[in-house]
Amino acid sequence: MSQIPAVSREWHLVRRPQGWPVAEDFALREVPVSAEPAPGRILVRNLHMSVDPYMRGRMNDVKSYVPPFQLDEPMQGGAVGEVVASAAEGFAVGDHVLHHLGWREYADLDAKHATKVDVALAPLSAYLGVLGMPGLTAYAGLFEVGSFKEGDAVFVSGAAGAVGSLVGQFAKIKGASRVIGSAGSDEKVTLLTEKYGFDAAFNYKNGPVGEQLRAAAPSGIDVYFDNVGGDHLEAAISSLNVNGRATLCGAIAGYNDTEAAPGPRNLMQVIGKRLRLQGILVNDHAGLQPQFVQDVAGWLRSGELRYDETVVEGVENATSAFLGMLRGENTGKMIVSFTG
Repeated sequence: MSQIPAVSREWHLVRRPQGWPVAEDFALREVPVSAEPAPGRILVRNLHMSVDPYMRGRMNDVKSYVPPFQLDEPMQGGAVGEVVASAAEGFAVGDHVLHHLGWREYADLDAKHATKVDVALAPLSAYLGVLGMPGLTAYAGLFEVGSFKEGDAVFVSGAAGAVGSLVGQFAKIKGASRVIGSAGSDEKVTLLTEKYGFDAAFNYKNGPVGEQLRAAAPSGIDVYFDNVGGDHLEAAISSLNVNGRATLCGAIAGYNDTEAAPGPRNLMQVIGKRLRLQGILVNDHAGLQPQFVQDVAGWLRSGELRYDETVVEGVENATSAFLGMLRGENTGKMIVSFTG
């Protein structure tokens, strides 16, 4: 095991982004590391950290479901790592844990906020994606919020991302009649149909979303999983069948807008078709965690479920990875891995 250093590098938010974040909004700083955590705490050497779309919202100083990042303090996010010092019962040096103090090389945290993970079940980074928060979001959003049932036709936007790529595969495994995905490049469209088993997919940059969706789902859709918002949500409302359901997970199309984007122009259809549009926050569905891990681990073992990661090496490149994820440069989960 490597020796615990005297300092750790961590990313601080130094100003609130206006529109798209830029490099000058962040600073990589060195802070002291204590090799002897206080009672009840552990010191973790982070090995992989997550960058996720929701983090953009935390950079704004607005009241939301999660507090904003504070200026000149380290940012937070999912991370997995190895315990290198422990003053907490039940945690030993060498254990691998999942926690929420990412954006830094070493994390000193209360052990009650850490969860042990099994590297024999899946690679460590998988606990940030397919077996982590994105996976549970996909699972809860499709099955619990979206009330998916066998035979449903499902449309997923942002379908090549960490959440969307799993939603489509979960639906196929559970007997969807048809799964359609949208993505932002022809390469991702090919990936959706050839690797992830989607029945149809389209590049939303190649034409109006509504027209492409109608062509891909001529009999309509029963469930829409929304990661994008904007024109995708409007198109889905038009294509949803009577008693259709939409899980509203994200609206990445508008995360960096400085003015609110107009809402769907066809909301009257929600009434006539008796549609249900419901938002999801993954923290509301923690009770599904045991069943989720059991099901998804089984699908991984059987080969029914496939996943991708886009890995950026080095803590110094974390903000570049985050900005790349917002631009859609990732396939599957965007991970930042710390070497050395």
